[in-house]
Amino acid sequence: MWRKAKRLLRSNPPRKRASSPTRLAGEGSNYGGPQWSPVVYALGNPGSRYERTRHNAGFLTADELARRHGGDWRKKKRSEAAQVNIGAASADLVKPQTFMNNSGGALGNFRTEDLIVVHDDLDLEAGVVRVKVGGGAGGHNGLRSIISQRGNDFVRVRIGIGRPPAGMSVTDYVLSRMDAVVKDAIPRAADAVEAVIEAGPEAAMNRFNVRG
Repeated sequence: MWRKAKRLLRSNPPRKRASSPTRLAGEGSNYGGPQWSPVVYALGNPGSRYERTRHNAGFLTADELARRHGGDWRKKKRSEAAQVNIGAASADLVKPQTFMNNSGGALGNFRTEDLIVVHDDLDLEAGVVRVKVGGGAGGHNGLRSIISQRGNDFVRVRIGIGRPPAGMSVTDYVLSRMDAVVKDAIPRAADAVEAVIEAGPEAAMNRFNVRG
C-alpha cells in the first residue's frame, strides 16, 4: 500500500497554494499593517498667544492637513482632533491642548506604532523638513514627554527652525514669532506627513531627507 501511495504522489504531486501578493507600504493597509490607523500628533501650545510661534510649527502643519482634506476640528478632553482620509487611510489629526511640556498627556489610547509626531526642531536649518523614525528628544520637551510615556519607536516629521542668535535663550526663541522661511516650510511638512501615510516612512525619508 505504501508503494502504491508513493506512485500516486509522484503522478499527482500536491498543488502549491498560491501565495498572497506582498502588500507594499502605501497599498491599502499601509505602513503599519492591516490594523494601522495613522495618528498625526502635532506638537504646539494652545491659545492665540502662541499661534504663530516657532514652537507651533506642528500645529500649523495639522491645520494645513485639515484644510487640504476637509477635516473639522472638534474639542476633546485634552486635545483638538479631526479625522481625514489621506490616500487609502483614515487618519486622526491631533493637537494636544496640554502645553508642550506635557504633550504626552493627551496620548490617550493611541498606539505608539500609529503615531506620526510633527514638531519643530532646533537642530535643523530653518525651513528644512526631514522624516525620522526613533531617536532621542534632542532637548525638545514635547518629545521628551512622549518618550517618557511611550518610548521612542514612532515616526517623526521634523520642521527646522534653526538655532537662536547669540544672547537669546532657547525658550525666548521658540516662543517668538516664526520666520517666513519656517512658515513657508509648513506645506512641505504636510507633504511629508502625506508621504509617510501613503508610502511609508522609508519612502518618505528617501524623498525628503536629501540635501538641496
